[in-house]
Amino acid sequence: MTATNHISEWAEAILLRQPRAIAKAATAIENRSAESEALLRVLWPHTGKAVVFGITGPPGAGKSTFVSALIKELRAESKSVAVIAVDPTSPFSGGAVLGDRVRMLDHHADPQVFIRSMATRGHLGGLAPATMDLAVLADAARFDAVLIETVGVGQDEVEIAGMADATAVVLVPGMGDDVQAIKAGILEIADVFIINKSDLAGASKLESELQMMLSLAHRPDNWVPPIVKTIAKEGQGIAQSLSALRSFLSQGLLADRAAARWVPRLEQMWKEKIGSCVSRQQIKEAAAAVARRDRDPYEIVNEWFKQIRN
Repeated sequence: MTATNHISEWAEAILLRQPRAIAKAATAIENRSAESEALLRVLWPHTGKAVVFGITGPPGAGKSTFVSALIKELRAESKSVAVIAVDPTSPFSGGAVLGDRVRMLDHHADPQVFIRSMATRGHLGGLAPATMDLAVLADAARFDAVLIETVGVGQDEVEIAGMADATAVVLVPGMGDDVQAIKAGILEIADVFIINKSDLAGASKLESELQMMLSLAHRPDNWVPPIVKTIAKEGQGIAQSLSALRSFLSQGLLADRAAARWVPRLEQMWKEKIGSCVSRQQIKEAAAAVARRDRDPYEIVNEWFKQIRN
């Protein structure tokens, strides 16, 4: 079998939503194997139909429980769901510290649900370098909804806003300085705020602080993010959360978002392609020459750029 035939048959199996083919592709994409790019190119014309929801927020907010409840709500509507759960990287294996089997056992046997945990592999921003390609894979596999759950994020780790059609920021009362937890970047990326564990003391206070901050903020699209209270472990408020996310989607902003999300991704792809043209050993040798003052770094980088152009 030729390489082209292999890729074509593999892609066909993915389009038929065969779990083993999808899992194999996800591994190839994460490992940045040579065949993964060829596979994604074949799959690309079959994408553009899935709705991508981003789920983010600080550690301990109950994001995984919320995602599990959201899966259940979507499945009740007969929607197929793919979940990309981004976790911290294990210092020993290099893989994800947390596993999807632990987090979402209720859905693992459902053939209409695909769950993949992936490690950040040292990448900042709450996501992993291959996250968007995995979303493309899930889209091609005809999943109706793709849920991307980020690793617990802080103020600057807000990449999910540039990747999802709609983003929910999950917060929880009683995390110390609530205003500190929701200011700056986290406030700006939310299309919907979820106050999870709203049966805890401090939920009303957190809601009031959010409302105050939203009254002072202004988004270019004039959208005011709604605030939804949930108790995810009991399934309370999940239908309302999904409705709030869909309300944002109904504003007709997806075309602009779709174009905007590919700007950083194309930049990242370009950097990866450039990086692959120069070996690690070449970089080390060049660094040593620069450190000895035998060569200047500007000349070296210009030479590498000329190699790419040629």
